[in-house]
Amino acid sequence: MAGMVAGLGMESLHTLGLVGAVVVSLVVVVRLSNDGVGSTLRRRLLLGVPWGTLLVSGVVLTVYLVVQGGWERPNAPMVIPFRAWSYFYPQGILAAPFSHAGLGHLTGNLFATLTLASIAEYAWGHYPRERGVQTFSSVLTNPFGRIGAFVVGTLAVGVVTGVFSLGPAIGFSGVVFAFAGFALVRYPLATVVGVSASSVISLLFSAVRNPILQQGGRSVFITPWWASIAIQGHALGLFLGAVLGVLWVRRVDERPSALRLFLGALLFAVVQNVWAVYAPLDGGRYELYRAGGTALVFLVAVLFVWAVRATDRTLVGRLDLHASEAAIGVVLAVTLALAVVAVPFNFFTVADPDAGVTDANSIEVEDYTVFYAHDVPNQYISSVPIESATVSSNVNASGVIVVSEDREIWWEVTSTGRLANDGRSLVRVGGVGWRESVTADFVSWSPVGNRSAYVVYLYHDQASRLAYVSDPSRADPTITGRNVSVVPGREFTLRVTRGGETLGETTIPVGNNTTSAGGLTFVREDRRVLATTEDGTRVTVAVRPRDD
Repeated sequence: MAGMVAGLGMESLHTLGLVGAVVVSLVVVVRLSNDGVGSTLRRRLLLGVPWGTLLVSGVVLTVYLVVQGGWERPNAPMVIPFRAWSYFYPQGILAAPFSHAGLGHLTGNLFATLTLASIAEYAWGHYPRERGVQTFSSVLTNPFGRIGAFVVGTLAVGVVTGVFSLGPAIGFSGVVFAFAGFALVRYPLATVVGVSASSVISLLFSAVRNPILQQGGRSVFITPWWASIAIQGHALGLFLGAVLGVLWVRRVDERPSALRLFLGALLFAVVQNVWAVYAPLDGGRYELYRAGGTALVFLVAVLFVWAVRATDRTLVGRLDLHASEAAIGVVLAVTLALAVVAVPFNFFTVADPDAGVTDANSIEVEDYTVFYAHDVPNQYISSVPIESATVSSNVNASGVIVVSEDREIWWEVTSTGRLANDGRSLVRVGGVGWRESVTADFVSWSPVGNRSAYVVYLYHDQASRLAYVSDPSRADPTITGRNVSVVPGREFTLRVTRGGETLGETTIPVGNNTTSAGGLTFVREDRRVLATTEDGTRVTVAVRPRDD
């Protein structure tokens, strides 16, 4: 028995323990539950199962595995051709809402769909609730017809979020927020619980996938967490779902109390970071409007309450305008504004696809050009002029850039900062049915006390390019009146100068060898280079961030 346990391994034991704890917990809860949850579900859903939610989840999963190639490379799917780049590239507009940037992105949206869409589908129901209406008497009284309507409606909302997404968005999250908006106006607190439930499912998935995680300190390149949120797409989806939900609850006259709806909408908006309104600045920086965004979520919660709870009393007698009509009109106006703001950006075209591109710094793959550039105008962000006291659309880009004139793509795939931190970036380009990869390598030496001197290589099949060579960079220490600079190139060299005059230059030694130039001897010790003098002075002048 002991041998069998030892053979399972620690990870397997942890996984078995997790599965056992989950099963025991569920069995105990079901045995002690007397509230008839199963019968309640069967009264609203066919066999008590949210079939529409499962079908929609299957569509999204199929797109990831088959169309994006996630079956072959689960952690590195094809992404670039499936973003919503432009109205002149309809494939991206239609594919973006159902595609994902990675496995974590996919699982997060699928888990949220399984919980939030199930609540929305339960509110919709598979059976008619009007008195005297017989099941199967029409398409919308037929459970299969209602399931089909739920699926078709979901796909239609997805297309709308793709058409009116701001920027090259990708992911099902706009539809997930639409599920949430629909569910909030009928079951506000259950929706908040559903968000927590999706986090529990996500935790279980991660725990089964990696039962034991070991990790030490390491250098990472991090952008602000809020800078990766498609805030406009989330808000648009939320309002789309809320509009449909308000119309539905008013039709069936099933409306939650004002307090429950306010608390549910507010808690959801805060937990899901709907308040994180931001704008890009130059130099890879972003500006977060935290106070303004927080005020907005309170106003959104109040607006939802007004739209659901407003009565039919006359608000403006001369116009015969009722309070309920005014409330719904305001929600519709906000939804329209969130959609329209994206339209100018979605008419983007690559005005000058060859800007910054040369034969020496680029590699072409079919209709794509992959190149490295430093401090060039970001054509995508600059496509719509915006000027204010703090925000400008004149943003420059530095890093690995992908351009496709046919697909209206201009995109900084990997910034210089991220490439410097990671050392290598894999750029996947292609389309439906074909995929290719271009590798970018960042090689650098860091003079002590100054910026790195670096080169960037691009590789594809048998082609290679020395795509970029930075300026030399001088180390801060002065050794016997001499300065040492790192000069990048196919071979990195050390240049010794005094008073602006070059005294000598030599390649950085490999291994743990020694070389000399300009009266100094340079000793390589692993990833350090030391300058030594005749009197025994030893000074570190350059460091390589990672191994050769």
